[in-house]
Amino acid sequence: MKDAIIIGSGISGMACAVRCATQGVHVELVSPYPSEQSQSVMAAGGINAVLQDHEEGDSVGCHIDDTLKGGCGLGGKTAVTGLCEHAPEIISYLEKIGTVFSVDASGHPARRAFGGQSFKRTCYCGASTGKQIVSALVMEVRRLEAAGMIRRRLRSFFHSALIKDGVCYGALLYDEKSRQLEAVFADALVIAAGGQNALFGKTTGSSQCDGYAAGKLFLQGVELKNLEFIQYHPTTLQTPQKRMLISEAVRGEGGRLFYLENGKRVYFMEEKYGPRGNLVTRDVAAREIWMCPKEVFLDISFLGKEAIDRLLPEVRDLCRKYRGIDISEEPIPVAPSVHFFMGGLAVHLNHETNIRNLFAVGECASMYHGANRLGGNSLLAALYSGSVAADGIASGNPAGSRPDFSEELRSERLLLQEMMASQSQFPVMYIRDMAAETMNKELGIVRESAALEQGISDISYYQSIAEQIHYDSSVSMYSNYSLTGILALARATLVCAKERRESRGSHYRRDYPETDEQMAGATIISYADGEYRVRLDKERSYES
Repeated sequence: MKDAIIIGSGISGMACAVRCATQGVHVELVSPYPSEQSQSVMAAGGINAVLQDHEEGDSVGCHIDDTLKGGCGLGGKTAVTGLCEHAPEIISYLEKIGTVFSVDASGHPARRAFGGQSFKRTCYCGASTGKQIVSALVMEVRRLEAAGMIRRRLRSFFHSALIKDGVCYGALLYDEKSRQLEAVFADALVIAAGGQNALFGKTTGSSQCDGYAAGKLFLQGVELKNLEFIQYHPTTLQTPQKRMLISEAVRGEGGRLFYLENGKRVYFMEEKYGPRGNLVTRDVAAREIWMCPKEVFLDISFLGKEAIDRLLPEVRDLCRKYRGIDISEEPIPVAPSVHFFMGGLAVHLNHETNIRNLFAVGECASMYHGANRLGGNSLLAALYSGSVAADGIASGNPAGSRPDFSEELRSERLLLQEMMASQSQFPVMYIRDMAAETMNKELGIVRESAALEQGISDISYYQSIAEQIHYDSSVSMYSNYSLTGILALARATLVCAKERRESRGSHYRRDYPETDEQMAGATIISYADGEYRVRLDKERSYES
């Protein structure tokens, strides 16, 4: 029987685990926390699919075209076609395992409009679609746990992959309870660790998704792709804890963006982009709000209390709880915030990386979204990518005899001991906070060469002292040893942004404001001998 280790138990990780198990692959599902605490539960708006009772004029082909157009030509037609063609099947599967979708008068899944889409095709569960899908998948995982096909491993953190000669044989895991590193071997390793929110500090996402896995694997020879494409969600609400997402569902239900000029409302998006101006793609909306001379508000009060309570209860409760705002009576003050990462581990169509038997799924894999993701496509991609990777694992050939990794394990254990003994003046969380400040300042919605150069210089300095940090007993050992990988990913992201000398999708350069079709390809970055090497791969972009 084949076996697989899956790092991360959100929607993409669980989807991969369930699909593997049903095909006879035994799964070790590894995560620090239960699935119910994953970032996936925060996904609010919905999941895209063209169903049989679609709006007149809509089609799967139109969904494909919208996705490719939204991604500014970098999404990869073959990959996007598979994603959109399988969407109806995925909705049917979710209903079968117990996902409770909102329904229309005919009893079919209701759909709402989302930005960048030509028709209403986003199925939803109120404004808690992610939570509903997580709940349904958790029950499937538990069923397969009982059958002995899935084993959950909680309170365990990814440390590194076990790689030799371009082949992955498993992973080193850090067990929080025993405070020890352990080598765990498998026929395949799947990374489902989400995006890299912690690079930017306060974002709409969970700080559990810190990008460490991608950064560490990058240092181990795994290629990364399109890191410069970072989606800012246009409508978020500032709170003391974080930026809270105001779901695109609000604009999908008719919400209007405006600012005040001499006491009068200026509906600037509609003035510039027409009646559907509030539902342009997220890169455009975020940039327009960022450049707006006044504070921007989002109004949905005209729907009335009854409709808001029925359609947007989670948004209503969020605004009331964190800011005391009654959205049935007053508008919501909004601003853009880092929300989603189109870039990540570079994968082929089967979601395998350049390292054999090492796969990546969900947000940490760069695949379907190109330069800008359409709202409603993230949950779809999480579920689809998990299934595609599982199929590749089930049909793939084992690597053969396993090399000896005892020296690598001894060396990594020694490094952790040295970190705990260090007397450096630099605590890890201080450096992480400084790095986040650099990323926000130098890699914002609008970028330019001088700022990117400064960012690279700052992160390089933090890297130079990262090996000398002392163990901070106020945080977990993982938070300490993960710094090196996080900083490597931060620097790689800045380097990619500097090398893409054009504006495309979510990457906007003040010094290169036009789109250059000579750069219509994937940014691939690799690490070797201390160097960050970038190349533009046009074939890789269009294939995957």
